[in-house]
Order: sequence, then C-alpha cells, then structure tokens
Amino acid sequence: MKIGPKYKICRRLGERVFAKCQTTKFSISGSARRPGQVRKSAAPKTAVRPGGGPRPASRRNLSEYGSQLLEKQKARYTYGLGERQFASQVKRYRGEVALYQSLETRIDNAVFRLGWAPSRAAARQAVTHGHILVNGRRVSTPSYSVRPGDKISLRPSSRERPLFRDLDERLKDYQPPAWLAAPAIGEGEVLASPAVGESELNLNFGAIIGFYSRV
Repeated sequence: MKIGPKYKICRRLGERVFAKCQTTKFSISGSARRPGQVRKSAAPKTAVRPGGGPRPASRRNLSEYGSQLLEKQKARYTYGLGERQFASQVKRYRGEVALYQSLETRIDNAVFRLGWAPSRAAARQAVTHGHILVNGRRVSTPSYSVRPGDKISLRPSSRERPLFRDLDERLKDYQPPAWLAAPAIGEGEVLASPAVGESELNLNFGAIIGFYSRV
C-alpha cells in the first residue's frame, strides 16, 4: 500500500498507527496529541477537509460521518490495507467481531503479533518473500487467514536472515496476545479466535461499518 508521510498521517489521526510514530521524536514534536487536544495558539478549523480527513484541532466537534471516517482511516492504516482492499473486507465481514477477527487473523498480522517483525509492513514483506510456513506449508499471501489449531513457523533456511537473526534477544520478554502461543523461537500456534479489544488501538468497528453503509 502506497502511503504519504507517516508522521503527518499519525498527527492527522491522533494515533500512532505506524511503528515509525512509536518514537521519542514523534512524542517530543507534539505530534502525539490525543483526539480533541488543541494547541493553545491554534485557531478553530473546519472539521473535515475534502479528501483529507478530520483535522486534529477540531475532532471533539466532529460530525457522525467525520468520526466514522476517522475510525476507518485509523483501522486501514493500522492494518496496512489500501482503500479498495479494506472496503472489500468490511463488505465481506459485516459484523463488528467478524471484521475485527478477519483483520487480526491475517497471516501478516499474526507474524507481527508473534513479535517476529517490528511492524506489519515488515511482517507482510516476510510473508511475500516466502519466509513463513503455516502447518508446514509456505504461505506467501499476506491476506491468508489463520485459524485455531494452525501452526505458524519460520522457514528453517530463513532463520539467519537479518530480520530474524536476533529473535532470541527481541523475544526474551515479549508476550504475544492471548489468542497466540509461542512454544519456541520461530514457532507459533493459533490457540483461539482473537477477542475484540486485544488490538493496540481502541478501534470502533461499529463506526467503521457505519461509514461503509453510507457509501
């Protein structure tokens, strides 16, 4: 997915939707303001810019449509999907729980959740380059959906790749979410379907579905 400057997107959405925004620079710059927070010197601004999404300075006055748009953009950038792909996902999984689980159980997200990659973008690249196995078979499609009972592993010949070389150190104190288990370095298992609320962002999937019901 081609995107614009990541700091600007994080500022506009008021959330750290990219790994790049999880930095001291992002926090110190004042970019990490929460929705509704306004700089004292900021003048009132229009709630929604045409094609540009809500402005951070006026989120507390957003219309219902503006709030739904904001949630949609946060989710889309969080999971790294293009607009067409994300819209298709929403239309296919209309329920809030079903939509959340369909996004969380993508193999690229599962690899990220296991801690094998520092971002979903890096996890997606690992999948497309053929480094990930599911039940012993290579999977190269990031949208592949894992299910309870599936075993996820690194391809043995990929373990010395730069992305995975220091997994022992990186995973020393890491705990994956409850729906995943990591019995050994480079091995994972899907224990259950993910429960709503286990995402690092408090996304409102009802608002997302509401947004697409308008269009």
